Parts: sequence; structure tokens; C-alpha cells
Amino acid sequence: MKVTEHIKRSNGETQFTFEILPPLKGQHIQSIFDNIDPLMEFNPPFIDVTYHREEYVYKEVENGLLKKQVVKKRPGTVGICAAIQNKYGVDAIPHILCGGFTKEDTENFLVDLDFLDIDNVMALRGDAVKSEIYFKPEKEGHTYASDLVAQIENLNNGKYLDDELQNSSCTNFCIGVAAYPEKHMEAPSLESDIHFLKKKIKKGATYIVTQMFFDNKKYFDFVDKCRKEGITVPIIPGLKPIATKKQLNLIPHRFHVDLPDELIIEIVNCKDNKQARQVGIEWCIEQSKELQKAGIPVLHYYSMGKSDNIKAIAKEVF
Repeated sequence: MKVTEHIKRSNGETQFTFEILPPLKGQHIQSIFDNIDPLMEFNPPFIDVTYHREEYVYKEVENGLLKKQVVKKRPGTVGICAAIQNKYGVDAIPHILCGGFTKEDTENFLVDLDFLDIDNVMALRGDAVKSEIYFKPEKEGHTYASDLVAQIENLNNGKYLDDELQNSSCTNFCIGVAAYPEKHMEAPSLESDIHFLKKKIKKGATYIVTQMFFDNKKYFDFVDKCRKEGITVPIIPGLKPIATKKQLNLIPHRFHVDLPDELIIEIVNCKDNKQARQVGIEWCIEQSKELQKAGIPVLHYYSMGKSDNIKAIAKEVF
């Protein structure tokens, strides 16, 4: 079932969803199930599965030369999605990236998803690899998420890369995209960011999931600005509880989001990570309850491979 259909069927109740990371190469899928199992009591209508693009490493070869090698540390997104739908009977949403994919790769990826009866995809540009300062697309790939959305929508209309295909079938993907209540790190302003978000909607995206935020006012203000710009699709808030004291510095640096002063002070005053984790849980509970009270149909949690703190939040909210 499509995300938009799940939202329509929510009957005014806020739904609980979450996102997982594929396991590192060499680990068993049971590690994923072990994190999903404790959260199934909250009846998630769908679960997102991230896709991690390749990284480049340099290995020394003969004569002291360095050889560039592509490494994918977290493969398996498609297989995990199929396994989730088979094991739990809930919709799994694979993330699909511009980075690391040619247009042909993207089409083949989407064909596989269609064969597996996966109805939803999250279309993202993706980040630059660690060896690059700025994002660089594949030679035959997409530069912007809006172009990726357009390719997916083309398949929904039976338009493939090979114009000579006869009687090509139409896919039926519900397309999600990302948004940034505090603007994308590369955007010159929030207004320009919303301009390009609107472009993704125009090209076929039907729902939005936001980057994490820790101040609900920023989410509400962002939604208001989007509505004034004519964006009418659902805007699902993405939430993440702080889990360690170190994240007080890592999260603003990595994700370019601000932390409220009150939260910062509470974390700084924690004696250890156990206390910091509890503060993060309690803060996220209050965020969730306020969003729930406002009638937000879906709350989406970034689990980052751990489910115990997400379960503690869900128990108090759902």
C-alpha cells in the first residue's frame, strides 16, 4: 500500500514509523530483525530502509602505487525490503540515490522493486563520498533529486530509457522526498530550498519526510511556508532522540541542525551517556506528544540501528 493511502486510512490517529540501516557487509539480517521485533507492537504501517552509496579506498600495490577501489559497506537494501514485507507484512520503503547510480542502474533497481511488489520509494540525491567536498554525480547519472523523481514518474507512465520498447508496463510507485526545516546545508536560503522542494513535487513526488529537528516550532514554521508556496502533500516529521553526550557536537556538524539551548544545557549537565540517553528520550517524547496533539498523521523515527530508545518513546506516545 502507498504511504499516501496509509495516511488517508489513519482516521485521525498518529501513526508510528521508523527507519533502519542495512547491516554492515558480513553481518546477518537477523541483526535487522532483532531491532525491528521490539517495535512491531506499535503497528508501523511502513519501515524505511536506507541505501548507503559506495566509498572509495586506496590500497597500495606494486612499486608503492595506490589503487582506487570501490567499497560498499552496507549493501542489501532491496533484499532487506523484500524480507521485511515477507516476514512482517508491512510496507518497506527503499531509499534510492542519485549518487553511485547511472540512469540505467536506477531503472534496473526500480524494475526489481516493481517485481517485488514494493509500492513506495524515497528519492534522494545522497551525500558526497568522504573523499569529495561536494557531491559529484555519476557520468550517466542524475545530479538532482528532482531529476530522479522525474525518472521514477516516467516509469509510472510506462516511459523507459529505451524508447523502442513495445507495450511497456507502467509501475505504480508512491514517491517520497526529503525536506529540511532548517534548510539543506548547500542551499543559500530556506526560501530557495523550498523552491526546489516544490520542483520535486511538481515532477511527481507525493509525500515529504523531513530531516531531524529538535525544536517543533521550526517544523511548524516550515510547514506553514510550504503551504503558502502551494505544497499540499503530506509533510512527515523526522525525529531522532539524542543518545550520547558526544552527539551534542556531532549532530549539528553532521546534519546541520540547531539544538535548543535548554536541551544543550540538560545534556551538558549529564554525568554520563546513560543520563544523556534518558534526556534524549524524554525530549523526544515531549516533541512527539506536541506533534501528535497537532494532528500530525505520521511520526517517523530515525533509529540508526538501535531500537531500545525508540521503543521507550513509542510506549509513551502510541
